[in-house]
Amino acid sequence: MIYRSLAEVTGDFGPCAITIGNFDGVHNGHRQIMRRVVSIAREHGWKSAVLTFDPHPTKLVAPARAPRLLSTPEQRARLIEEQGIDEVLILPFTAEIAKLTPDQFVHEILADTLKARAVLVGDNFRFGNRAAGDAKVLVELGRKYGFDVEITGTIAWRKQIISSSEIRRLIEAGDVAHACRMLGRPYMLEGVVVRGEGVGSKQTVPTLNLDTQAEVLTKTGVYITRTHEHERKREWPSITNVGYRPTFDGHRLTIETYLLAPLDGDPPKEIAVEFLRRVRDERKFQDAAALKAQILRDVGRAQVYFRRRP
Repeated sequence: MIYRSLAEVTGDFGPCAITIGNFDGVHNGHRQIMRRVVSIAREHGWKSAVLTFDPHPTKLVAPARAPRLLSTPEQRARLIEEQGIDEVLILPFTAEIAKLTPDQFVHEILADTLKARAVLVGDNFRFGNRAAGDAKVLVELGRKYGFDVEITGTIAWRKQIISSSEIRRLIEAGDVAHACRMLGRPYMLEGVVVRGEGVGSKQTVPTLNLDTQAEVLTKTGVYITRTHEHERKREWPSITNVGYRPTFDGHRLTIETYLLAPLDGDPPKEIAVEFLRRVRDERKFQDAAALKAQILRDVGRAQVYFRRRP
């Protein structure tokens, strides 16, 4: 169940085991905490819950430092529910919420409204007006208001701490394979299919052109991808170019995907493209024929990849 305000929360939200955070991207570190929340909730017969925020609190309190987000609130909620969480509260982060002291936040929201019985947070957790509260303060307030607090340490992959900022860096550097391992899934761009300039279908290969509102884009280049259409539950192996189409003197960033399997029906209107591995940089070719020859070589590499990893 997804709630988008405190006003929507009903009396049966709790008692719950809950974790609090931005959870941008819902990466492997977040997932580990959520699995623990589910375990505690089941052990005691409570609900399992996540409290997250929209917009990101930094956008309100320090806009210049606000990060580009890996996921929309809707994507985040969907990924959280996939971890077995019963309830997700996407709390609008307003000036009123930002002004709450740590005691007010815990008393009014966690204890009274959400009926928290166990709260799990990372060791770098901060909350309340001017981030005055930390994990230690939360433990003290938990004793005061009747819930247990469990503090988790950082989660690492190959001795590298998993964080949304590191995943963001990897994606923007084009290292989608490593980002995928930290996320626990491929990074995905979603959006509508828009009309291109028709060059591909006439001179190279036909593509689906993605228009996305995503804040984090991969480095320009060619990628092995998998393309999904959620509406009709179709998917295709694919190869995607993110760039400016220099062979045709393009000046606008485009995301063009060539499907490696038949459409089997009408073209999709909305797609989600998973980025699996980077193939090469985008570069300018002598003419359309040379570009098409390179695309076919890229396709060959993608086909080898999918034979090994169906």
